[in-house]
Amino acid sequence: MIDHAGLHVSGYERSRDFYRKVLATLGASLVMEITAEQTGDGAHAGFGTDGKPSFWIGTSQHGSIAGSVHIAFTAGSRAAVDAFHAAALAAGGKDNGAPGLRPHYHAQYYGAFVLDPDGYNIEAVCHRPE
Repeated sequence: MIDHAGLHVSGYERSRDFYRKVLATLGASLVMEITAEQTGDGAHAGFGTDGKPSFWIGTSQHGSIAGSVHIAFTAGSRAAVDAFHAAALAAGGKDNGAPGLRPHYHAQYYGAFVLDPDGYNIEAVCHRPE
């Protein structure tokens, strides 16, 4: 059900170095970094095992609660991602990234982002090609 989770941090390099050291004790490592230029907002670091980032930290240039907590739910298809996004908007969520490919994560990453009623960034993601 949960694909990955993330936290907003106040100091990117400091937190990246902290989690790199701490998560190494659990067998996890820094798997991927995404630049502010790629996201259009802040820098992000993904930690995980076997090449898959499942815990992310990142900054936001906007400084809002949006993105302070991020949960991504696994979707079985791109159509399910589309349905998730539509249902979230119909239920009162706010668009935070329409359904679509995010090739800066990987070539088949298809996700949609919505801010829930409390402003938390939730996502549905499908990793399959369709």
